[in-house]
Formats: sequence, structure tokens, C-alpha cells
Amino acid sequence: MTFQSESDRGGAGPRFGAPTILLVEDSRMFATVLAHRFHAELGLNVKVCSTLKSMSDVIAHDHHGFIMAVLDLNLPDSPYGEALDCAIAHGIPTIVFTGTFDLKTRSKIMERRVVDYVVKDGEFALDNIVAAVRRALANRKTRVLVVDDVRSARETLTSLLQSQQYMVVETSSGEEAMAALQTYGDIELVITDHHMPDMTGYELTRKIRRRFGSDRLRIIGVSSSDDRMLSASFLKAGASDFIYRPFVAEELQCRVANNVETLTQLKQLRAAAACDYLTGLYNRRYFYELGPKIVTDCLRQKAVSSVAIMDIDHFKRLNDTYGHEIGDKVLTAVARRLATIFEGSDNLLSRLGGEEFAILFPMLDSSAATKLCDEIRSDISRLKVTADDEDLSVTVSIGVAEISDYETFDNYLNAADQFLYMAKHKGRNLVFSDVKLTGEAAQ
Repeated sequence: MTFQSESDRGGAGPRFGAPTILLVEDSRMFATVLAHRFHAELGLNVKVCSTLKSMSDVIAHDHHGFIMAVLDLNLPDSPYGEALDCAIAHGIPTIVFTGTFDLKTRSKIMERRVVDYVVKDGEFALDNIVAAVRRALANRKTRVLVVDDVRSARETLTSLLQSQQYMVVETSSGEEAMAALQTYGDIELVITDHHMPDMTGYELTRKIRRRFGSDRLRIIGVSSSDDRMLSASFLKAGASDFIYRPFVAEELQCRVANNVETLTQLKQLRAAAACDYLTGLYNRRYFYELGPKIVTDCLRQKAVSSVAIMDIDHFKRLNDTYGHEIGDKVLTAVARRLATIFEGSDNLLSRLGGEEFAILFPMLDSSAATKLCDEIRSDISRLKVTADDEDLSVTVSIGVAEISDYETFDNYLNAADQFLYMAKHKGRNLVFSDVKLTGEAAQ
């Protein structure tokens, strides 16, 4: 049976440049709902097929164009999983869903190293399929380090992880593992064997934990030892999880997925804690947390940096005249413009509170930072914010201070704040800094 949506994402039209997923399902209702959700929730284009024959024709035409396949195990012309064999033969990562499930079916699916499988057994089946695809797409951005001196064991682990779409780095010793962590700054999970030639997995875990907290990097210990206390030793050393060999592949996959999900949730919590609720910029707390580290890094390299404090001119008068709703509108407009200006840069931008913003310029002296801030001031002066059918102009005053010696972070900000006060004293809509002060003194 074929139907109308046997094409590119029937209904909403393709997204230009978006990856395409192959959906193979003979139920019109099931396929239509899934195609819509893949498109709307995950931003994917969807090619829908309802038979093995149509699937084969589509793959023959463009089998390199699919980021993933999601297919029903049993189709009218594919009663024994031939559609799965077809996808695997063409190297397409595949998620399987099936209405009937038993140990034999499970073995048939897992031996083909699919990304995942979902059983159509209730009201949450569709949610589970969408979640499985979302997880697989996220895995493509997650790097895992495998540490094992036995090549066959290492390759087995790597194959399992790659089937789940993870990026994998392999090492055969503890020292190689530490070097890999130095080389790859984005490793989020380490899976380490216990018995290795240069150090035990327990010792490696302790070494890693001296450099990385469990909120930044997870560690799973693996061993074929019959010492039942080994797991406790690993966990006390800082491991996040432990599994004995021989293990069930699905158990390892679930433990890996759970640890990666924990990291994702921690990242989301950190992002929420670092974000200003109104403007979406970094907040004062995050600025005070990261700012000193950036300054210290610059000073270690014997390089200067600069900090700027920015204030929206006459903001209290604006609030009193037009109300806090318009005041918030002005704040968000300024924040959006600043975010656009600094997008992709190494500068640290935040809202300190009220109408006050701060910018840290690593590797930039006061002269260069002052020039840049004057361009920012000029750009913001062209902003127009509508209030009660009236276009309001917005101006800002900025104080800039150079950072060239070790002092407290508050001292740097206090210096910039003093120059901000001078900018306001001189008439507002102005940038003032230590370099301008020196220039005035020389005249």
C-alpha cells in the first residue's frame, strides 16, 4: 500500500538545508503524525515510504541523503525484517519500531547494531520514537573516550557506541587517555577498563577527577574481574557508573545514555542559572564567576584586557514617564543589539542588573576597547523603541578600564564604574576611559 505522503514531508514543505530522515511505515495515521512531529519538533525533512519496494527505490535514488531511518520492522512486503536489512546494507543508521516484541525479535534487531528500537505498545509510543531520534541526533555531537589495552574489547565497545551515533576516541593506556583529554576538549564521557599496563582504571579515574568534576565529565568503569568490591572502589574514586563483563549490550547502552542525559540536564541547569531572565544575556553571577578566570588567563600570558560598564541614559525618567513595561522593552532592545554585535566573539557580555551592562574584552587594551565601545554607543543611539505610538531614542554612557595587573575583580569593575560616572558627568551618550583621561591630562 502506498499513500499520498510517500514524498518529502507531506504537508509543510521541506526546510532548506535541513537533514532528511527516511520514515518507513505502512500505517497512514502513524506515518503522518510522525512525519509532522519530526518536521515540527526536530526540524527535519522527512521522506515517507510505506513498502520495502518504495523504500528500495528511494534509497537507490539517493541513499547518501538520509541522516537516519525510522522504520517498522514488519511491512506487507517485508514480513521478516527485510526493510531493516536494506537500510543496514546501505549504511543508514536505523531506529526500529515494532508492534510485536519477544526475545527472538529483540535478538534479530540488536544483532544488526541498530541505533535503538521502540515497541508500539501504548499511548507513549510516538513520544518514545521522537525522543529516540532526538537522542540519536544529540549523540552525534557527543564525544566518548574508550580506554582499554585489549584491542578486541576496545573495538567491541567502540562499535557499540558508534552504532549509537557517538563520536569515539580510542586509547590503550591511562597515559594515552590523559593525553586524549588534553587534545579533545569536548570529551564528555570516559569508559575505562580496570586492568591496564601503566595504571589501573581506578587510578585513571582518580587522575581524571582531579581535573574534571562529575558535572563536566562522566566516567564508567568496566571490568571482567570477579572482585565484587571493585565497583565500590571505582565509585568512591569518582566514577559515575560501573559495569561487569560480560555485559548485555543494551545495558551498557542504557547506562551510557543515562550518563549523557545527566550531563545534558546539568548543562541546562547551568545555562538557566547563568541567564538573565529578561534579556537572555549572561547574568551578574556568571559574569563574576567567569570574568576573573578570563582576566587571569590574559595576565598569565602577559596580555592586557579591558572591562566596560554601560548604563542606559535617563532610564529612571523613562520608567517614570512610560512605565516599567516600556522600560523592559528598552532593556531587551538594547540587549538584543549588544548580543548581535558580540555574537561569535570572545568578549563576555552580561547584564549586571537594572539598566547596567558589563563587557569584558580579553586581549584588548583600553585604546582599542574605547574605540569599539564608541562604535557600540553610536550604534545604540540609532535604536528606536516604540512607546504609545511614539518612537523613543536610546543612548548609553560607557566607562572603560584597562586590566594590566593582578587585583581583585571588583577593583577592575570599580575603575570602569568611575569612568562611567565621568561619562555621565560630561553629558552622557559618551564613552570615557583611562586612555581618555590620560589624553586630557596631557593637553
